[in-house]
Amino acid sequence: MTAKRKTPRRKTDTEGTAPRAAKRATRTTAAKTAGRAAGKTAAKTARPKAKPTLRDVVLDALADMKAVDVKALDVRGLTDITDTMVVASGTSDRHVKSIADRVVQRCKEAGFRPYGMEGERDGEWVLLDLQDVVLHVMLPRIRQFYALEKLWEGGSKAA
Repeated sequence: MTAKRKTPRRKTDTEGTAPRAAKRATRTTAAKTAGRAAGKTAAKTARPKAKPTLRDVVLDALADMKAVDVKALDVRGLTDITDTMVVASGTSDRHVKSIADRVVQRCKEAGFRPYGMEGERDGEWVLLDLQDVVLHVMLPRIRQFYALEKLWEGGSKAA
């Protein structure tokens, strides 16, 4: 009689790899849980950011668009129509239009609704009414001619 040769038994997928897979799954699950817990702790301790004021949103948008000679005037004691008057210049009519459009875009993103915009078609002088802030964006020659800063100079600069 011939003797049967015993061949080693082949491991099935579930027999040999199950313990390793379970260890791996446990490690990754534990790491994820620890990461989530750390994130919740950080979220609880982090203070929510204060909502930026309309004036800050306008001045940041002007800085982003490289508006020239920006002046913010506090006119609360001089008029009831607005609290802050901002006067800025652009280098060309296209630049003036772009500045005004960017300010409107940023104000809408921050949750402030613009009430009206005039002069965007010509681009020499764009007036943007945001109720608490009135923005004038002009070409330098128009700004020099009308001299709005001198008109409102009785108010203090709103730094």
